[in-house]
Amino acid sequence: MFGKKKASKPIAYDHENEKPAVRCSICTGEQVAGFKDVRTGKFREIMLISRPDELERFKEGCGTDTVEKFY
Repeated sequence: MFGKKKASKPIAYDHENEKPAVRCSICTGEQVAGFKDVRTGKFREIMLISRPDELERFKEGCGTDTVEKFY
């Protein structure tokens, strides 16, 4: 029933053309993690962030400590 916490899997993305980012809604506070294309600004959604530990899991999967937030 209560097992060990699963290690986050590495998330594959193009390190040269994309950067990890979180899109935040001003109205509802909803946060979606994904990758933002540095050339076009297009956002590719990966997962919904509903708890702080999910954001940490996303950071671990990307191999980064900082993630840009945009609205």
